[in-house]
Amino acid sequence: MELKHLRAFVVLAQELHFGRAAAQLSIVQPALSMQIKLLESGLGVRLLDRNRHSVTLTDAGRVFLPEAQATLHQAARAAEAARASNRGEIGRVRLGFVSSVLPQLLPELIRTVHQRYPRIELELKDMPGPEQAAALKSGRLDFGLMRLPAAYPGVQTRVVLREPFCVALPMDHPLATQDSIQPGDLLDVPIYILARRYAPGFYDEFIQAVGTPLQIASELGEFTTMLALVCAGLGVGVLPQQAARALPANCVSRPLALGAFQASTGLAWTELDSAVKTTLFTLIVELFGE
Repeated sequence: MELKHLRAFVVLAQELHFGRAAAQLSIVQPALSMQIKLLESGLGVRLLDRNRHSVTLTDAGRVFLPEAQATLHQAARAAEAARASNRGEIGRVRLGFVSSVLPQLLPELIRTVHQRYPRIELELKDMPGPEQAAALKSGRLDFGLMRLPAAYPGVQTRVVLREPFCVALPMDHPLATQDSIQPGDLLDVPIYILARRYAPGFYDEFIQAVGTPLQIASELGEFTTMLALVCAGLGVGVLPQQAARALPANCVSRPLALGAFQASTGLAWTELDSAVKTTLFTLIVELFGE
């Protein structure tokens, strides 16, 4: 049973006239008659009663018609899905991310993907940079959003977010009265910072930019944990500005004066080897590229 035979039957069933149906199908009438005969022969049933004056559907033909129409519709959907996949408009993309992109960058990306490419599915995985790099190289991730700099062989990166640093403090902390905080203000204050093992390049550049020995109370893996400890009055936290948008009610943030130094987050990937990956890459560059 071929699709062209089903299409011929559906058109003829609608027109109930061989001449008009043949014209609609852009074939000659004998070719249409042959296609109907082949379809009926393959099914082993008579679908149409025809004579010199009329064409009518048999009982089998009336039952078969909606099924044939549904088959043609599904075939058209399958063809369109294949073309959409080839254009990079359909598929699944696995995206790793770090928590600093949660307040703004990631939601904006998800909204835009849903609006422009509703058949692209984003599978999101919250994980630190080193785990993202390993997953990218093993093929378990397609893209990562990680803190930079990130030197991992075989992994390419591109900056998508730059943001200043700030200090999170309890509202009653003496430094909360200042409009901004200098690195020297932190000399004798217990500090919480992101652990080096989660973002070694990020950590090293930050320590170098501060230029002042810090009293590090603890190195943490999550900014949410850091903010909880700050809220409890156990110290202050240094974190990127976007991550500080989720401050607890009794905490405040103040800019940390580090000159032109900023925290950088990058898009990471190994290769753009599929149409849907190219689509997402192009979209991210459009939205967040420098």
